[in-house]
Amino acid sequence: MDFRTRVTIQSKEAKIDYDSKILLLGSCFVENIGRKLEYFKFRSSLNPFGILFHPSAIHNFLKNVRSKKRFSEADIFYHNETWHCFQAHSDLNRSEKFEIIEGLNSAVEETYDFLKNASHVIITPGTAWGYRFKETDEFVANCHKVPQKKFEKELVDAKNDLLGCVKIIKEINPSAEIIFTVSPVRHLKDGFVENQQSKARLITAVHEIITEELNTHYFPSYEIMMDELRDYRFYAEDMVHPNQVAIDYIWEKFTETWISSEAMQVMKRIDTIQKGLSHRPFSETSEAHQKFKNDLQEKIRTLQKDYPQINF
Repeated sequence: MDFRTRVTIQSKEAKIDYDSKILLLGSCFVENIGRKLEYFKFRSSLNPFGILFHPSAIHNFLKNVRSKKRFSEADIFYHNETWHCFQAHSDLNRSEKFEIIEGLNSAVEETYDFLKNASHVIITPGTAWGYRFKETDEFVANCHKVPQKKFEKELVDAKNDLLGCVKIIKEINPSAEIIFTVSPVRHLKDGFVENQQSKARLITAVHEIITEELNTHYFPSYEIMMDELRDYRFYAEDMVHPNQVAIDYIWEKFTETWISSEAMQVMKRIDTIQKGLSHRPFSETSEAHQKFKNDLQEKIRTLQKDYPQINF
């Protein structure tokens, strides 16, 4: 007997391998996928502007990349003794004005160069609820703890922004495969009903886009979490975010769908090396540990002969 239903996912072509370059944009869940790709030493770029939950924030970022926007003092503001930008996550905040401007411009430049040659772009919106800054009438990527009265909260039609993302990516790089996945993280601060409204809009928008646009795909991370893993033992302590078991399970499903069989063999070798590098011996000077280190370095050298782009 099987006590759960499973989400059926068809294997995709245009597989990810160690020649691929993957750009990842979106919510905190795409960070989970991005960290897995980093661990296994794929060439990837993860959220250059930090976590972007809302489709308009992802769209605005890509518009800046397309235009190679140069950020200036007009695009930042000082609040709580820190410089912020409404178009970026707080990860880019800095105490010095020139540092945040330099960081924003570097992120735009590097993303443009990366996207030109990217094989895959993974976009993971988290919510269709957005915050419009009243002074500029524009949606922000992050409110940066600015008083709530300065914003209007709105539930948006996500399709326009997500389709805009597709158009920009194809303009810069027509051959890139675009993978949409809706974040399984529940935004319960919006409310239970409101969260479902939001996810429904995102899912509907994505499915309309993939029926209209070539080289666009959907990976059902949200459905896996809501159905296959519909138990609170798969959630972190906040009962909102997937825990590590859930992340690992969804990652396994992603690899089965999108990672080539050859790359999966390399991943096993990299996993062995990564675990070896994190090993902490009882005695650094022991003969056994020295042999372990030499064997590990030989595994790295052998791997890098075949894949010189991989660094540890």
